[in-house]
Amino acid sequence: MTASAPVYLPDTDTDLIAEKLSSEASLLVACLCAEWCGTCREYLPRFTDLAASLPQHVFVWVDVETHPELLDDDDIEDFPTLLIQDATRTRFYGPMLPHIGHLERMIEAIMADPTGVDVAPAAPRLRMKLSPE
Repeated sequence: MTASAPVYLPDTDTDLIAEKLSSEASLLVACLCAEWCGTCREYLPRFTDLAASLPQHVFVWVDVETHPELLDDDDIEDFPTLLIQDATRTRFYGPMLPHIGHLERMIEAIMADPTGVDVAPAAPRLRMKLSPE
């Protein structure tokens, strides 16, 4: 992936992520994964395709073993684990079956009701300038 790819990486794209998230209409959609995970590797192309179809949102691929400092003290045990945040709070945090349609429907539901109930209100925010604090 490159900086112009629809899926951003915390290693190389922090400034682009922050710039794209400056719009309050953007969601941060982070896939928390591991390089060794075959399911994650298979999920990445579908995640990338979804990102390309929803360019108003910021899709980030976070390898939890390369970047454990971004996750507070959370241990990710199930892959893929998804984190969706809007400008003020976490809207979803947890493992999700690797069927991209589930993620797509969740994003649609969040956008249809931006003040709706959070699925995981106690989830931590990523520890980088991915979203306003």
